[in-house]
Amino acid sequence: MAKPKKKRNIKAWFDGDMLLSPFLQRHLGLILLVFALIIVYVSNRYAFQQEQVQIQHLRSELEDVKYEALARSSELMEKSRESNIQRFIVAQGSELKMPDKAPVVIRK
Repeated sequence: MAKPKKKRNIKAWFDGDMLLSPFLQRHLGLILLVFALIIVYVSNRYAFQQEQVQIQHLRSELEDVKYEALARSSELMEKSRESNIQRFIVAQGSELKMPDKAPVVIRK
């Protein structure tokens, strides 16, 4: 003889009677595992999004630093040109002069 099914209604959910049902008691481990996996999935996605934001920030910062290094390199090349060095020496009032002859390498 089959057992008659109990009528499940909203009141049973609010009273907590559904939590004591044999079905939920048998599958409690599986239900907890599913909830744990959902929590891990959500937290992993959040961590991934935070890392993507940080990577984008670091990329833009790297680009800014590259442009600044390029500008500094350009300034250094401009200042180290021979004509600019001669102007600087004359402006300082120094008696240094650029040599008229090319340097000679002495070999032993």
